[in-house]
Amino acid sequence: MPRGRYSLHDPHDHTPLAEEHFHCAPGPSGWRYVSQLTAPSGDPTGSVDLALDELGRPIRLELHAGGWQVRGAALDGVTWVRTDPTGTDATEGNVRAHAFTGTSPAFLVATTRLLRLTPSGSATRVRLVCFTDPVLAPRTVDQSWALLRREAHATDNGPLTVDEYQVTALDTGEQHAVHIAGDVVLAAPGIELEDLESPPSTFA
Repeated sequence: MPRGRYSLHDPHDHTPLAEEHFHCAPGPSGWRYVSQLTAPSGDPTGSVDLALDELGRPIRLELHAGGWQVRGAALDGVTWVRTDPTGTDATEGNVRAHAFTGTSPAFLVATTRLLRLTPSGSATRVRLVCFTDPVLAPRTVDQSWALLRREAHATDNGPLTVDEYQVTALDTGEQHAVHIAGDVVLAAPGIELEDLESPPSTFA
């Protein structure tokens, strides 16, 4: 069960945004990721709880940030309920999308589990509902993902297979690279892996 810490920063000016302390693990029904977020001051700012089925579909998502809460799952596309800080007003949403995304590295791993790409360089289009900080506002985004290369790197615990993806935002054409090993993000815009207590899990 990988356990560690990511640092999250603004990808443009590198302003520190948060630290995300996480643990994750594959199981008989899929994969689960749980994390707690803290501000640079050390104050808690939110949490992520994401569970995928064996096909990579989100069977449960629970996000907390800024007093807001989102619960969602794959149902007729993706469906969610967003609750305001007072708990008195809840709004439901549904979009014909494949999955969810957001600032947490969990969503990058989840997208790769859903797409199951091979190192061909050919791109696959995916529609996602993005929950943006700090109020978890939903926004539908279209991306294309391509697995450019898969390389094995020698480590003290044996070879570590690293996948390099190219992700393109289809509304702007902006591209960026994402490096993932198993169920851990090694590098991505705005994300740095600061600490990892055990090796990434490998998927069958």
